[in-house]
Amino acid sequence: MERHIDINDYNYNLPDERIAKFPLAERSSSKLLVYDNGAISESHFCSVADYLPEGAMLVFNNTRVVRARIVMHKASGARIEVFCLEPHRPADYERAFQQRGESEWSCIVGNLKKWKEGEVGIDFSYRGESHTLRAEIIERGTREHIVRLRWTADCTFGELLEELGRIPIPPYLNRKSEEIDNTRYQTVYARYEGSVAAPTAGLHFTEELMEDMRAKGFVFEGVTLHVGAGTFLPVKDENAAEHPMHTEHFSVTLPTIENLLQRADNIVAVGTTSVRTLESLTALAWRIRCEGSPATERVVGQWELYDIPQEFSGREVLQTIAEYMRKNGVEQLKAATQIMITPLGYRFRVVRYIITNFHQPKSTLLLLVGAYVGDDWHRIYDYALAHDFRFLSYGDSSLLKVAR
Repeated sequence: MERHIDINDYNYNLPDERIAKFPLAERSSSKLLVYDNGAISESHFCSVADYLPEGAMLVFNNTRVVRARIVMHKASGARIEVFCLEPHRPADYERAFQQRGESEWSCIVGNLKKWKEGEVGIDFSYRGESHTLRAEIIERGTREHIVRLRWTADCTFGELLEELGRIPIPPYLNRKSEEIDNTRYQTVYARYEGSVAAPTAGLHFTEELMEDMRAKGFVFEGVTLHVGAGTFLPVKDENAAEHPMHTEHFSVTLPTIENLLQRADNIVAVGTTSVRTLESLTALAWRIRCEGSPATERVVGQWELYDIPQEFSGREVLQTIAEYMRKNGVEQLKAATQIMITPLGYRFRVVRYIITNFHQPKSTLLLLVGAYVGDDWHRIYDYALAHDFRFLSYGDSSLLKVAR
């Protein structure tokens, strides 16, 4: 089937001064645009509960941003930056962060032209003793390279990154990471290390706001999707349908699936990464229906969900997965997804409402918003620009509600 999306239809003028370079002093004091079935209004994020259905379930992406950028040097003094994207050996995130002494990662390398061969490294102090970290490229690619890292300190790779790494703030901020980013470019509920970009819709939540919402009957659940650097890749093809989506790994537990099933009509996805995780479950459920297994070793394809019958509902998705997990004693499903949610007839099945920030022009994230609200994304963004909303990762938020 031939697909076509003119990416120029998802362009708008975003002045640099409208990009929030730093977070506000208080997370929940950001502005909130509310889109409710065509009507647009504004409030502040601390009042988000006033605009949600009673007893709604909010689904967070509980991934944690790692200090994935490491600056090293060649013997000549040339500065080399190694940006760790995802583990190569071992490929499992949990095991990779527990490695001691050696680990291999898929990386983007800054100043690659200066690193033709040999090792780069850095000397550092750990627990009062001098140690070294050395890196070598063992496999070169076009954009990403496999880098072997070896260190002498008796620490895990996760601890090493905490010691030497820097938070990889988005490139469009056009600044170096600062101390404030170590805490504010991280959600208050972040748990599982693995992301190189924050699920930024969740940056507006505070522990106090969540506690207040729980007291009002709202429920919170977590899924995990490790956000890759591919989330920042611009759509370069005039036909956005030809843009190759990046792969991101996700996991969801049986208790979470069962809780989602109980509130299937009022699920609020906090952020586009939560949307991608929840909607990817549709593919796993359909595989169970057709093949008897979710086949989690097979990546959820870019267009796989478009081939699933429209009548296969979100409730059926969750029910199918819950039954499979109970029957087979599976406590956690781990898979990977490349889904691309676009206005080309995409049907949202699990997600009912979306909380999200304002996205870059000509981005796959803006296509996702367009898939949910239709052409009204123009009205939403025009309103935000005209009413001094702050844009992108450290910017303001929106709540999107469409009756389905």
